[in-house]
Amino acid sequence: MTAPPRSHPFARSRAAELAGRTVESMWARGWTEKPPLEPDFLWQIGARGFTEADERSIRSDTDIADFRERLAHLCASLRDEASLNSLGHTMAYGQLTSAIRKRHALGRIWLANPEMADTPIAPPIIVVGQMRAGTTRVHRLLASDPRHAGTLFCNSHDPVPRRPDWRPLKSVVGLAIARRINPWLDTLHPFGATRVDEEIGWLAGALDACAYEAQWRIPSYVALNEARDAGAVYREFSRILRTDAAAMGDAERPRVLKCPQFAEDLPALLDQFPDARVVVTRRDHAEVLDSTLSMVASQMAFQSNEADIGPLEIEWRRKLALREARMDAALDAFDGPLARVDFTRLGADWHAEIASIYEAIGLTLTSEAIAAMEREMGRAASDPHHAHRGQIASFAEA
Repeated sequence: MTAPPRSHPFARSRAAELAGRTVESMWARGWTEKPPLEPDFLWQIGARGFTEADERSIRSDTDIADFRERLAHLCASLRDEASLNSLGHTMAYGQLTSAIRKRHALGRIWLANPEMADTPIAPPIIVVGQMRAGTTRVHRLLASDPRHAGTLFCNSHDPVPRRPDWRPLKSVVGLAIARRINPWLDTLHPFGATRVDEEIGWLAGALDACAYEAQWRIPSYVALNEARDAGAVYREFSRILRTDAAAMGDAERPRVLKCPQFAEDLPALLDQFPDARVVVTRRDHAEVLDSTLSMVASQMAFQSNEADIGPLEIEWRRKLALREARMDAALDAFDGPLARVDFTRLGADWHAEIASIYEAIGLTLTSEAIAAMEREMGRAASDPHHAHRGQIASFAEA
């Protein structure tokens, strides 16, 4: 489906407008109540059908307290700062109750099978860099190597393994709905239910701010997240990764991991995977900022009626600078295998840049890997995200 013209960073689809009016009408008519974004209420809904033991499971008191405290602060920030419209309020309610439900479901699995959360895995390959800096391209190229593994979008979105596994089908439906609400979604990032994708869903499930600050204006929660030790988030991340590796049967293959939030939290991530190889991507700062603003504005547009690009630019200049500084500091202290990737060189000659990566992190680039990467590049050539650069140019001209 071809995306309609996007005349403004905060452009909103007719489907989003209709969905918002429908929700407001249902609340006004008393057909359903507006759910309060209160921790106790959300917990009651999300934990329905589970027990306290399911949430506690194999988690430490520290990790349990971290999640509860994050939930309380995030709810307060949503209520006091986010200026959510009816659709945004509904989406916040759905995302937070889902995080609580999945947390309990994972805990129940670990109670019955604690060894899954401690599955030995091959040293991962971690792709680190700012969002919009080529991390997705590098990630998918490396993960396409038959000797490596990658996390499927459906597994990131829902990390709870089950048989039969309906997650791919549920993700197809979920993406179809998301594309109706935001028809420019695939121009921002090429999605696919069973396509290799970043593990942002696992971080969001532990209530890291990364997925939420790209949707809502929650400065207090972002500040708390930046100041708070990320250890609990990445201990949960490690348990989920090891469980996913056990369920997918690929624990012996290095998992290629990627999320822009890693740039902010690299010490906590490397603490869980000290034997990891690291691949760092870089891109011109101005281009990163323009692309980031476009992406974030598009996500915020249908969840709040505020549409001021100025404050958003100020915030993301600050955020990108913080991530850059933290990433540089962490890399200065890292003495493991490290490769550096330039966005421009990657676009000009990806074969040469990939060969450089393999050499730097001590891997052998096989003909089978190259063939798989060429297939991935062929698939990516038809992705809608190539239209994003034109959208950004049109904003400047408007």
